[in-house]
Amino acid sequence: MQGELSEIDIRSILQLIELGQRTGELFVEAYSSQSRPTGIDSFSVGDPYLSSSSPLRSETSASWFVFFVHGRILYSSDNSNNLQRLRDYLQRYDRTHCLDEVSAPAIATINAPEYGHLWSLIENKLLPPQHGKAIVEGMIRETLFDLLGLHQGSFIFETSAPLSPPLVNIEFSALVGDTMKQMQAWKQLHPHIQSPDQCPSIDNHATLRTALKSSTYQTLRQWTENSASIRQLARYLNRDVLSVAKALYPYVRQGIVQMSPPKHLNQNAPNHSQDDQTLTPQAPPRIVCIDDGIACRQTVEAMLQPRGYNVTTIASPLDALKAVFQIKPHLILCDIAMPELNGYELCAMLRKATVFRQIPIVMLTGKDGFIDRVKARMVRADDYLTKPFSDQELFTVVERYIKTDAFVASDTTKTSAHSFLLGNFEISDNSESDFPQS
Repeated sequence: MQGELSEIDIRSILQLIELGQRTGELFVEAYSSQSRPTGIDSFSVGDPYLSSSSPLRSETSASWFVFFVHGRILYSSDNSNNLQRLRDYLQRYDRTHCLDEVSAPAIATINAPEYGHLWSLIENKLLPPQHGKAIVEGMIRETLFDLLGLHQGSFIFETSAPLSPPLVNIEFSALVGDTMKQMQAWKQLHPHIQSPDQCPSIDNHATLRTALKSSTYQTLRQWTENSASIRQLARYLNRDVLSVAKALYPYVRQGIVQMSPPKHLNQNAPNHSQDDQTLTPQAPPRIVCIDDGIACRQTVEAMLQPRGYNVTTIASPLDALKAVFQIKPHLILCDIAMPELNGYELCAMLRKATVFRQIPIVMLTGKDGFIDRVKARMVRADDYLTKPFSDQELFTVVERYIKTDAFVASDTTKTSAHSFLLGNFEISDNSESDFPQS
């Protein structure tokens, strides 16, 4: 089952899966719009402040996987490809540090590495099962809030074995009513608040300090200083995005709190561990190009080596499987149409290895169609570059995933800066302003 969202809406697709008691994975890709944000009227799941014509943005703004068993939802993932969303959810239980103590077990499929890490926390008794269930339910509700407002994009459903063991088993019909009500209420916040990915910042500290309790003001100031988005605050606080947005709304409307544009989409690129990503002037970024065509290999080498990259080109995908474990590249460029092993198969095999779960992989191909993009996403490729490509197109993709400033990349996986005081922020859906007043 596949098609365009202009032909059938997400709600109907989910109902068909539920009624048919289907088991498998639903992949949804949201298209960006030049004229307006995607999603619920002015609500955008992507970045409404960058037009789709921008050379620095990809053709799509966001994507999701939703996993089903017999028509019920087990889990959903977004396009971040990293563990930052899980870290946000663990923040509420003060268990973020535990994530660094475990590795993903075998149940961490290519499209669900986050789920595997969550189960590993539970199996190692670092997180109670009830907290794990609450996290998965929150992820599913968050995804439905995003998906049910989409009007531009594509989808594909593929039958597959279910995630096992399951943490939750939720009927879509049980959630849709509440989600639709939240979406309608969200519209009332426009134009002051447009996207859950917007970040609040304090414009008038003196006024806000007077309006709020001292402890609440300090909490909000910490959040804004750390550039936390509405979506992240909802995760930290075990609330939905609507409740958090409603709490901020009175102060945004008064101009005391400003809403910045959503974080750039490139922040959804994988976070890499410091060991793998740290570069020095003596150790330039390592890039591997796997392509059976000599012309493409020579082109990539000629474009990137003069810019200081250490480029290794490999013609055989079977040889590449051995070589990449020795080279430990910071980026892999992989052709799709190759003999013996195509690019999709190679990418899927690499993603099964823990060391390559976070390494960015960009597919190189002469094809440019929806199905090819979907296949690339379903094997967890990070990007897609159509041949022939220009120097600038290649540089843009490479620099999207490799920090080139003096060949030093910072570790973006640490969350120690987020020392939030969560206990002082109380939310009530019945009040216009949900911040405690002095």
